Amino acid sequence: MKLLRFGPKGQEKPGLLDDNGTVRDLSAHVSDIAGDTLGAAGLAKIAALDPASLPAVEPDRLGPCVGQTGKFICIGLNYSDHAAEAGMDVPKEPIIFAKATSAICGPNDDIELPRGSKASDWEVELAVVIGKEAKYITEAEALDHVAGYCVANDLSERDYQIKHEGQWTKGKSADTFGPLGPWLVTRDEVPDPQNLSLYLDVNGTRMQSGSTATMVYGVAHVVAYLSRFMSLQPGDVIATGTPPGVGMGMKPQPVYLKPGDQMELGIEGLGQQVQKVVQG
Repeated sequence: MKLLRFGPKGQEKPGLLDDNGTVRDLSAHVSDIAGDTLGAAGLAKIAALDPASLPAVEPDRLGPCVGQTGKFICIGLNYSDHAAEAGMDVPKEPIIFAKATSAICGPNDDIELPRGSKASDWEVELAVVIGKEAKYITEAEALDHVAGYCVANDLSERDYQIKHEGQWTKGKSADTFGPLGPWLVTRDEVPDPQNLSLYLDVNGTRMQSGSTATMVYGVAHVVAYLSRFMSLQPGDVIATGTPPGVGMGMKPQPVYLKPGDQMELGIEGLGQQVQKVVQG
């Protein structure tokens, strides 16, 4: 299934995308694409519905495809070729950092550059949405705790991330720096999360092109690893890292986002995002 949320910011309703590409309203059956809805019983309840029986809608806006996210966790330098362009070694264990949940926005919402930003950058990433609590689980169990997958753009203000001391979080958490969607594709439709192509264009020029096959630490490893340090709850989002081609790595000098730029990004089978950059 392809689950989504639609409507004005803060007033999103749950929905799904049927096989004909029509958005269907789920609000008579579930309160949100969040919490218990993401568990096995909740997803089975939706799967049992006849999409044709649900009201068809033509939303003006898609919201982030998952609601009520408690944790937004990111994995750094998880593609060896991206680590190389950043001038850093491949990490011996997954690098973990947090992105504020207030950064989450819809897949096609405008991206607001923070005040004073001179180095805002793009990062297309496969995001994992947790469906069942995970605590001290094994790698073999890990995917059973995943509700599904979606496209994420892990936007990053590099000066804030690198030059302003401390942790990466301050460069990752500006409002609108976490677009999710357009939809959450349930785990049964993604037989191998380590075999998905992904791309990102800026103003029509291909900047990133890669495959999840080149991740250093795959989805199952990452989910199990995180569960050693914190419990993962339904609705938590894990962004799994980005392939090469970010603005910071451009030669002979970095290229960063400016007002008026447009990004298009997508992942095989998970849909596309299109975002205009504006000054915040």
